Amino acid sequence: MSFYKPETVECNGEQFKVLLSQQELENRISEIGEEINRDYADKRPILIGVLNGAFIFLADLMRHISIPCEVDFYKLSSYGDEKVSSGKVQQRKDIDANITGRHVIIVEDIVDTGLSANYIMNIVNRKKPASVEWVTLLKKSEALKYHVDIKYVGFEIPTLFVLGYGLDYAQEGRNLAQIYVLDGELPEEGEKTD
Repeated sequence: MSFYKPETVECNGEQFKVLLSQQELENRISEIGEEINRDYADKRPILIGVLNGAFIFLADLMRHISIPCEVDFYKLSSYGDEKVSSGKVQQRKDIDANITGRHVIIVEDIVDTGLSANYIMNIVNRKKPASVEWVTLLKKSEALKYHVDIKYVGFEIPTLFVLGYGLDYAQEGRNLAQIYVLDGELPEEGEKTD
């Protein structure tokens, strides 16, 4: 199978370059899957993906989980077609599963301000699960405005706009097999930063 993974890509008139390669993503997701296998060996967790961005990450992560598990989805919106969050979260789809007394793992593509994560935690906690943990592929610690305990983090990244592997720019670019950043946003190797 071939994947769409150019070195550079144009999306909505802007140039992007690779931040995280397909191999880096595969390696880290495999490691997270092994951690979940160990931590939930006797718990039968339900993974709840946050649409649309987390669907690729969740699918790949589940293929590295060898214990019995289930899946469901929330769909939220806080970006629209912009590169920055609107600051308002709208729920587009609720989960179908009854999670009362269940071990829940919420799967996000990216946690930046923590606004969506905070919103989801309020909903999930009202449903009285046995436990709730978070896994996110990307985390922008510098951008966090709301406290979120995230047990499994794929990669810590700077506060940059990223694209690919489920992450979009005005609904485009989700099909890229790597994660990209706007060209010129990252310093070149060896370049000094303040």
